[in-house]
Amino acid sequence: MFERFSSSYFLGRLYVEPYDGTEAAIHRTEHERLNECVYTDGSGVERVDYPLVMKLDTAYFPVVGDDGVPSGTLALPRDAVDSDALPDDRPVLLVDAPRAAELLRYAGYDPDDFAPGGPDGSGPDRPDDRLA
Repeated sequence: MFERFSSSYFLGRLYVEPYDGTEAAIHRTEHERLNECVYTDGSGVERVDYPLVMKLDTAYFPVVGDDGVPSGTLALPRDAVDSDALPDDRPVLLVDAPRAAELLRYAGYDPDDFAPGGPDGSGPDRPDDRLA
């Protein structure tokens, strides 16, 4: 779904559509799988519900999991996007752990939530740089 694009980003394609939610969202199972690949280090019980950070065009979005969002879709709040340009199949950047922690702090998330194994840069290095 996503491949290493640069030192801080993974690149993928998602169907992007506006929706009536208040937070950007992808399907919960995909969110947990990406979260596990990007933010966990495999030691002990780790949280997989941290918001992912994705970039579409020039805007960053904290992304949560939602069972109501179809698989392969990034749902964005209507008031955060130009609804005339959506829905559309679009390239989307997924921010890696160190950069995501920084952006989430800027967005008002509590840094204490980023315990070891969370989006604080302690996520694993993937030898093939591919995320499911």
